[in-house]
Amino acid sequence: MAREDSVAGAGDPSEEKDQPVAGIGDGGKQARQPESAATDVAQVSNLRSDEEGKSETCPTTLDLNAMHKMSPEELVELAKKFGIHPHAARTRHYQILDVARAALGAGSTVTAEGLIDHPGDSLAFLRWPELNFLPVPEDVAIPRALLQKFWLRPGQQVAGKLRLPRDREKTLVLDEIITVEGAPVTEWSEKTDFEKLTPQYPEGRIMLENDTTKSLSARAVDLLAPLGRGQRGLIVSPPRVGKTILLKEIALIILLVDERPEEVTDLEREVDCQIYSSTFDENVFRHVQVAELVLERAKRVVELKKDVVILLDSITRLARGYNSLQPNRGRIMSGGVESKALMKPKRFFGAARNVEEGGSLTIVATALIDTGSRMDEVIFEEFKGTGNMELHLDRALVEKRLYPAIQPLQTATRREDLLYHPDEWERVQVLRKTMAALPPIEAMETLISNLQATKTNAELLLSGLK
Repeated sequence: MAREDSVAGAGDPSEEKDQPVAGIGDGGKQARQPESAATDVAQVSNLRSDEEGKSETCPTTLDLNAMHKMSPEELVELAKKFGIHPHAARTRHYQILDVARAALGAGSTVTAEGLIDHPGDSLAFLRWPELNFLPVPEDVAIPRALLQKFWLRPGQQVAGKLRLPRDREKTLVLDEIITVEGAPVTEWSEKTDFEKLTPQYPEGRIMLENDTTKSLSARAVDLLAPLGRGQRGLIVSPPRVGKTILLKEIALIILLVDERPEEVTDLEREVDCQIYSSTFDENVFRHVQVAELVLERAKRVVELKKDVVILLDSITRLARGYNSLQPNRGRIMSGGVESKALMKPKRFFGAARNVEEGGSLTIVATALIDTGSRMDEVIFEEFKGTGNMELHLDRALVEKRLYPAIQPLQTATRREDLLYHPDEWERVQVLRKTMAALPPIEAMETLISNLQATKTNAELLLSGLK
């Protein structure tokens, strides 16, 4: 696999030349520096990797994932066992790379586990979810021969043993695969491709109401727009009306694209689920990379006949990202949207489906409106009607200090009769007819007061609105 492909920050010499040279003694390629500069760095960092400098207690096995979780002090102690005295200017990820190279050079076994990222015809790499799939110096390249041998696809989780780079290779390389999706590689067989599975209407309701959180928002969604396995839902929301709070109530996997850093931190602390994110200060390529890898991961899980729920905040920002990547050679629509820019966001949203062979992918995405941007309006119009569930949030309700600020008359789920029990369906219809006879704000006030007065939706449906 003598290829020169690399990703930014994945062991690229152009980036490593700014880092102090680590004297690891593994024979790997090091950045070229002037002789005097290299001497100064060697004197300051005092890096020693000779055999006599190595401790007799060198670990025989190392795990790259475990090294990511180590504290700076633990990482320094581990480096010293291999005779490495890291320089303070050498970043954490380069220190991990130094230790891994030294361990492999000393004959130790180094393992890693991650998701396959294989965009197009470029080189495939292992990515780590805890790093939000960010390219890092210790990235592990996956030879094409291994991908073909075990029928591996992007998004699959693999674990294996690593080796040092050879010839013109620039990064650590996956030498042997041990497990695929947690199963021994000897027991792994190719799964039916996601695109070949048979889609059908959502079945099997996802109950948001629970005794633990006692959330009024979750109960309101269950009554007004029930969520089924395989649903393709759209939360239509103006800014600052509570869509982020609503996402917290129904979270399983959250994908935050072009989000504010403080919002990401808040969700990570308050919500017990998998959160993948790219913040607004990152490159637009990062927004697209994170979104596409999360989608590929979800597809691979569905192929294992499991149920997946993704909450995307927001489809508007994702579409903006794809629009920014367009070469501007096609037809430009109103608002500055390139005609082909929305194809991939639609493909992302359209991946939601209930699968006849088993498993489902549910996607609930937020769409921004009333932002003052013509582009946002065009994006919403393109996605309007593509989902089979829509939940509209209303600024007028927020101004009245009513929460959840759901617009009851515009909120609905297609073929919701498949999700309700027949008796429950009849009572839900009565409740909605009662609300439809009232002005929207008064209808939601009535529903919220009844939700507060009852402990469960079953109790509310049996007693009716009061």
